[in-house]
Amino acid sequence: MIEFSHVSKSYKRVRALDDVSFTVREGSVTGFLGPNGAGKSTAMRVLVGLSRATSGSATVLGRPYAELDCPGSQVGTLLDAGAQHPGRTGREILTLGAMTLGLPRSRVGEVLDMVGLTGRESGRTVRGYSLGMRQRLGIGHALLGRPRVLVLDEPANGLDPQGIRWMRELLRDLADSGCAVLLSSHLLHEVERVADHIVMIGHGRVLIQGTVEELDRGRGLEQTFLDLTAATDRSAA
Repeated sequence: MIEFSHVSKSYKRVRALDDVSFTVREGSVTGFLGPNGAGKSTAMRVLVGLSRATSGSATVLGRPYAELDCPGSQVGTLLDAGAQHPGRTGREILTLGAMTLGLPRSRVGEVLDMVGLTGRESGRTVRGYSLGMRQRLGIGHALLGRPRVLVLDEPANGLDPQGIRWMRELLRDLADSGCAVLLSSHLLHEVERVADHIVMIGHGRVLIQGTVEELDRGRGLEQTFLDLTAATDRSAA
């Protein structure tokens, strides 16, 4: 489970997060929606200990990320698909990850099959990968330790329509098996087909949250998202 409790984060005069509170439960996918610059990536960095909250707390499985025993085996993260050594092959990157987590090398082959990278593709250096291939590799790295929690920042970037469908099915299967999934995106249609809950954020504040069914009542989920995005854009102008 993931829990944000009144999290704020300030950089000098900029308030990147403002009293953010929401929960991601086991066996569910929570879509974290908002335009670029809304605060999604900052929230995820706070969650996994890469940034320190100015106030409030963010916990995973009831504890701060840094206090987990072998956090990489409990929490799978993809925050930047480009943050991979360009001179190593995809298989080498996963093999090093498996060794770090104390996993058998057979797990690397399992993960490559899971994310749809062929033997030939996994033998190429990452500098020759398309963005979509980097995303698949990054998701694979996140899945190495069979984590109970997944934290994914814009994982569909660079994926073709077939790849997006694959990702949705993968995340749905993982959630149905008990995993808690936090999925960040600025694209509503990418999220609404897989998410159980949605949290919409703008200018660092949670603007609205609830189940897909709850938010789809009244004006409808799409119109609600468009209204909130427009309001965020106007306040930024």
